[in-house]
This record gives sequence, C-alpha cells and structure tokens, in this order.
Amino acid sequence: DEVSAITHEAMAGKISYDESLKRRCEKLTGLTQKQLEAVRARVPLTSGAQELIRVLKRLGYRIAVISGGFTFVADRLRESLGLDYAYANQLEIRAGKLTGKVLPPIVNAQRKADLLETLAQQERISLEQVVAIGDGANDLLMLERAGLGIAFNAKPLVREKADLSLSQPDLRNVLHLLGLSDADIREALDLF
Repeated sequence: DEVSAITHEAMAGKISYDESLKRRCEKLTGLTQKQLEAVRARVPLTSGAQELIRVLKRLGYRIAVISGGFTFVADRLRESLGLDYAYANQLEIRAGKLTGKVLPPIVNAQRKADLLETLAQQERISLEQVVAIGDGANDLLMLERAGLGIAFNAKPLVREKADLSLSQPDLRNVLHLLGLSDADIREALDLF
C-alpha cells in the first residue's frame, strides 16, 4: 500500500520520479528473489495488449516497452509478447535479497525520451513515425517527442498534453487510432 501511494503521487506529477523510485525501492529492502517471482506472476497484462502487439508485429512495427517499472517485469513482457526491446529499472540484489537500491541509469522521464530517440535512430526511422503510449507524468517527454503520443487511461495532466487520449480499458482500441478497421484487425489476427 505504501509503494502504491508513492507511485500514485509520482504519476500525478506531485513528486519527482527519481525521488519516488528511491522511496519505493527502500520499501522493498530484504525481499527475496523468490518473492519477486511471485509478484511477477501476479502482474496482470492490460486487456488487448497481446492482440495489439500481434497486429502491429504483423504490420512490421518494432515494439519496445520503456518502463519506469522494473526489469523483472519488463523482461518477462519482452519474452512472453515477443517485444523487440525492453528497458526498465534494475533492482540491486545481493545474496538473493533486494538491497533497497536501484542500479543506474534510472529510467525516468528524460531517459524514456532519450531511449525513444535512440531506438528511432537505431531503427532508421524519424521520430514522426514513432507512436508512444503512456499514462503518467513520467511519460510526458516521451509522448512529446513521438510523432504520435497517446495517453492511455492516463492521469489528467497526461491526457491534456498528449496528442490523443484513450480512456477505455482495452489496448486494441489503439489500433483504431492508427486507422485500422475491425476487418483489418481480424484479418491480421487470423494470419497468426
């Protein structure tokens, strides 16, 4: 509950992300790797995420998760969903237990924006061709740099500043924002 409260404050832009991350990680001191695995197994996948990624991959998109969360979740998503890239914060572990610290570099708002730009260069595409989706204040710089920044079930500040805002519980709706019809989506999904 304490970690959730700190996260909520940061996503609403009330405290800096770096400060919130430090405070959240301190609360995790002493947790074991086994406990982290149990947490990872309980992290739900956003509705429509698998279908969104399947359709976008079929259309030739390269997909990254750039998260202010932790690598133990982001890496699982990369593996299970077939993402091309995953960036997140790495918790320091010693003797099988969390130390309460995060290893640099911290994936904060600036780092997210920089990674987005680096990936665009690496993939040899312009930033105008990049679509970014986010929900918290930590995503604003990334959403601003992308050709299309989409606020997905986002905090009010993010909804105000994003190019588009989607306040529905299913990520498949992003496909409609990209111009795909239901028939296009069904066709792409049937090809798998």
